[in-house]
Amino acid sequence: MNIGEIAQRAGVSRSTVSYVLSGKRAVSEATRRRIQAVIDELDYRPNASARALKEGRTRTLGLVIPPASQRLTDMQLGFVASVVEAAARHDLDVLLSPSGGDHDRSFERIVTGRRVDGVVLMEIRLTDERVTRLARAGLPFVTIGRTAEPHGMSWIDVDYAGLTARCVHHLADLGHRHVALVNRSAELVAAGYGPSHRALAGFQAAVAERGLTGVEVCCGDDAASGETVTAQLLARHPDVTAVVTINEAALPGVQRALASAGLGVPGDFSVTGVAARHWAEDFHPPLTAADVPTVDMGAEAVALLLESIAAPGGAPRHLLHSPPISLRSSTGPVRDRRPG
Repeated sequence: MNIGEIAQRAGVSRSTVSYVLSGKRAVSEATRRRIQAVIDELDYRPNASARALKEGRTRTLGLVIPPASQRLTDMQLGFVASVVEAAARHDLDVLLSPSGGDHDRSFERIVTGRRVDGVVLMEIRLTDERVTRLARAGLPFVTIGRTAEPHGMSWIDVDYAGLTARCVHHLADLGHRHVALVNRSAELVAAGYGPSHRALAGFQAAVAERGLTGVEVCCGDDAASGETVTAQLLARHPDVTAVVTINEAALPGVQRALASAGLGVPGDFSVTGVAARHWAEDFHPPLTAADVPTVDMGAEAVALLLESIAAPGGAPRHLLHSPPISLRSSTGPVRDRRPG
């Protein structure tokens, strides 16, 4: 079914049908209704490619993700799913493109190939060449995360510094004096990964403010690393009675290491942090945590990007999420673990 056949059935010209579909010119209400009745009867849908060509747009958004060699965390997958779903609600496609490592050419094709109308960029570093490249190219973009100086760009982020500090204060209020931060991997920290650095800053500030002893450890994004790092932490720092973490993928391993050491949660040891809700609810007992709103953040990223595409000269917008700490069952008053 095409515009010519619709025009023939409705008894109008092809151009009149085109005006109704595009809204570029006024058409009498009676004519518009007659054409719309034919469209509805035939379940006609304009060809997306043809429509995009006329609009000068691809009706496709780019989503730049970490390379496939790095297994995506559950939170990252949540962002991907929420961006794709939000785009679909606007009748838009999403082109996934890895970046980093050997994937620079893929990212460059996104920037220069006119394949997308705008880009959502994930996993932001404090100094991120991809952000600079997108800004220089003039391609609309929004980041999930932010650089060290993010004022000239639109972004959505989680307040990792503030939330990590609040977790430390919660532990201090429960009497814990020796606490640890289980951060993301050493490679991410060395690369300037924003959440890792902000969580560390928040942890150090709160530890200093409350006069606590703080230990900082890096951990890979998997359960095995969580188990190894936690076992080492307990062996090297036996006074530690609680941990804060932003590494949700390590949580099952943290739990196994504590159980292997004969430590009950929260009776002997408290655990808290920043995580997606289902990770927190799957922890045993359920994790006291700030629940990251991945679904909301993906939808907000798409909304901001569409605003930027529609009005390229508009002022950048910033959304910083600071969800409440959900008090569940994994934190409790400190208990002296010394024999006798």
